[in-house]
Amino acid sequence: MYDVIIVGAGPAGLTAGIYASRGGLKTAIVELAMPGGQAASTENIENYPGFPNGINGYELMNLFHKQAITFGVEFIFEEVQKLDLKEQIKKIHTNSQVLEARAIIITAGSKPRLLGVPGEDTFRGGGVSYCATCDGAFFKGKTVVVVGGGDAALEEGAYLTKFAEEVIIVHRRTGFRASQIAMNRAKGNPKIRFELNAVVEEIMGSNHVEGVRIQDVISGVQREIHADGVFIYVGTDPNGQFINEEIETDDRGYILTDHRLQTNIQGVYAAGDIRNTPLRQVATAVGDGALAAVEVEKYLSECDN
Repeated sequence: MYDVIIVGAGPAGLTAGIYASRGGLKTAIVELAMPGGQAASTENIENYPGFPNGINGYELMNLFHKQAITFGVEFIFEEVQKLDLKEQIKKIHTNSQVLEARAIIITAGSKPRLLGVPGEDTFRGGGVSYCATCDGAFFKGKTVVVVGGGDAALEEGAYLTKFAEEVIIVHRRTGFRASQIAMNRAKGNPKIRFELNAVVEEIMGSNHVEGVRIQDVISGVQREIHADGVFIYVGTDPNGQFINEEIETDDRGYILTDHRLQTNIQGVYAAGDIRNTPLRQVATAVGDGALAAVEVEKYLSECDN
């Protein structure tokens, strides 16, 4: 029996664990993979306060993880399969056991959205990637396509120029969702060129990626571009496969919360990228995690009185 179980060990979950455990609550974090979430696979985080020269995402998340352990957070590395939230004592079903807690904070984060074109599944791990930090070094001296127009696409595209000879950014519009600094860096990089008003229709190849077929969204004309790899950054989807119908979500599956990060179920909170939020950054996830843990403390204190 725990006071609080946190589902997910990204920046929101790790922060919630630090605050909850430091506040005297018996705390566990359940995580399928390594701590850190998507932040751990980011090459350089420049906008997290306290690091004027930026910091490697894995290094930052490793510090979060160590701090959580210092305050006594227990880590359980298993997959959450379903939640049972009907009673006051909540149950978390993993692949090997049933955990019980008086409160739950869901911080499962989000995952890269699939492009959904022919060849994506075929070449995943064979030239199709969603993580430049993980796979960029495999494309030394080669040509890669980056799909997307947000910060992730432009920042990871710039990172890929450390290895690739040419980076081609394909975006469906002429305007970008990315920050001005990310756009300036990408546009000023001689290794980057843009294919705008274009969408990828197919990823082609035999045993590995050999190119993409793109279509001009205005003229409808299609043509092929040579590429040795494709990196996809077209948004994210929530890691909510274990969330049942009891928890209210928006039409995309992100959890709805009030201003105190409580869901529609008493004693169940959500924080970070898994919830319906206008900004998904390490800084906002940290703030969410802190607030959710403090609200859990208040909730449990009220239950005890």
